[in-house]
Amino acid sequence: MSRILYLVHRLPYPPNKGDKVRSYHLLRHLAARHQVFLGTFIDDPQDEIHLGALPPFCADMHVARLSPRVARLSSLRGLLDHTALTLPYYRNAGLQSWVDRTLREQRIDAVVVFSSVMAQYVQGRRELRQLVDFVDVDSAKWTQYAANHRWPMSWLYRREGERLLAYERSVARQAERSFFVTDNESDLFRRLAPECAERVEAMGNGVDADYFSPEHAFTSPYGAEEVPLVFTGAMDYWPNIDAVTWFATEILPRLRVNWPQARFYIVGRSPSPAVQALASEQVVVTGTVPDVRPYLQPPAVVVAPLRLARGIQNKVLEAMAMGLPVVASAECATAVDALPERDFLTARTVADYIRQVETLLSERPRADAMGVAARQQILARYSWDAHLSRIDHYLEA
Repeated sequence: MSRILYLVHRLPYPPNKGDKVRSYHLLRHLAARHQVFLGTFIDDPQDEIHLGALPPFCADMHVARLSPRVARLSSLRGLLDHTALTLPYYRNAGLQSWVDRTLREQRIDAVVVFSSVMAQYVQGRRELRQLVDFVDVDSAKWTQYAANHRWPMSWLYRREGERLLAYERSVARQAERSFFVTDNESDLFRRLAPECAERVEAMGNGVDADYFSPEHAFTSPYGAEEVPLVFTGAMDYWPNIDAVTWFATEILPRLRVNWPQARFYIVGRSPSPAVQALASEQVVVTGTVPDVRPYLQPPAVVVAPLRLARGIQNKVLEAMAMGLPVVASAECATAVDALPERDFLTARTVADYIRQVETLLSERPRADAMGVAARQQILARYSWDAHLSRIDHYLEA
């Protein structure tokens, strides 16, 4: 058993959005084998009620409070010191003091960093064994944002991409091993940081197939006559906002020509004003729900029309685990270890989405068979322990 300092940029509980799903399961995996000292942030006051769930996993923990509004102002310091704005956003003196004290008083064997921004708390400590779960190449995300926005935001996003990449490279040079969620993300980082290429590998996401299972019975939230099309995810995240806005305004109206019963459900926490404005007779914006699974059952078809997608999308894996047919963007699909046309359908254009969704709605036996195949693929390929065990070798060395 080793003593692990685990630094996470957002409280790893409850596992109700993409990054928290992964960070929570990594915490569970580490705690089952090692003594864990957790340093993290709360950026959502609603998460305060969940703090009691974490002590059983931790020998000690420090939770810093982060106000997004104050943090955004603090991030502007990056313009003065020529660093990525993301770094001062997550800079906290109290957390730094706790990290320093923990390293001084405990015999820490390794530091596991979740999200590169948390590596700033051990920057320069080359005597420490550091393992960094980047998850995605975040710098590339900002560069993508730049291409989809006008000046001055395009300039700001491009700057963030450049400065964050420089920081990511410095983190990877210091780390014994760097992990990314897919082979595509790993290959991208190897190209961007060739000096670190030999110490980079993929560590995929899993899904809790017992929790996300069609065997559970739920009261349906859908009307008897409607045809529900469902998107799940955190609705304050820009790629999700872009996806649902595009689907609701460009795709849904055309689908309803032949399927007037179609209704689009946007299921997820913190819907932005732009998402809330989509609500209508044809579009339901649920906001936070206590359990997403009632929305992931027949007769629903899940859509994931993300035009900017980094890494693997948990929303796709969870829908597949629930045995539902999925139509996902090509960007999402490339990260999933499954067969298009058998386990899910892919689309890129408005016409693609209309054709693929109509195929599933009109050919219900095929849709049901696809859901069964998807579930089987999840059971075969997406165990959390099987994926996260890749980190064990470096902790036990």
